[in-house]
Amino acid sequence: MSGEDRGSGQVRRVRVEALAPEMVLGPREARHLYVLRLSPGAEVLVFDGQGAQAQATVVELDAARAILHLGESIGAAAETPQPLTLAVALLKGDKLADVVRAATELGVARVQLLVTRRADAREIGAQKLSRLNRIAEEASKQSRRAVTPPVLNPVTLADFQWEGQLFVAQPGSSLRLTQHLDWSAPVTVLTGPEGGLTTEEVNQLTAKGALSVTLGPRILRAETAPVALLGAIAAQGQ
Repeated sequence: MSGEDRGSGQVRRVRVEALAPEMVLGPREARHLYVLRLSPGAEVLVFDGQGAQAQATVVELDAARAILHLGESIGAAAETPQPLTLAVALLKGDKLADVVRAATELGVARVQLLVTRRADAREIGAQKLSRLNRIAEEASKQSRRAVTPPVLNPVTLADFQWEGQLFVAQPGSSLRLTQHLDWSAPVTVLTGPEGGLTTEEVNQLTAKGALSVTLGPRILRAETAPVALLGAIAAQGQ
């Protein structure tokens, strides 16, 4: 077996802190390789979450540790022309996990959590934030991205800052995101909680230069709206 997942025909992807001639993996990643019954000499693909990836060879492996030797560098799939940020209100249950997974697959560079007037929560625990970042890492592996977007601690809408263009999903708007999208600068899309952003919140953002855009004729759920916006961007092939 040459580094391929059994039955999948795909080379195993491994996230590392940095590409180096010799890379030592801790228990979490090592166990994944161990349960696949990889052995010394197996090939894997390593990526650093920042866009670099390369082939690597397993030289030592047990359930607690793995040692990999770096091989040939591999070109990563293209990212968006400028960084794409998703700013999303805190949601309850596993909704944020679903949003983070889809956003990673659709090419965001980061996910900024927001505290809004009608947000389902006012804060997020360290354990849940860590889980969301693990979900982003797994989604980057699954989607074969060399970039893993960080999920950032929530900030209030008043403290939220952005570069370039900001598009705010707002029912009733007549503007279409794809008609105003400009990749000469970073792009951010922002979606609210169940119940949406208040008119005052939207006005505060548009006063700072944001554009409110339509999501179509239907009212979408809070976990669907960000996927709809990001999907519209991804469909352009950017």
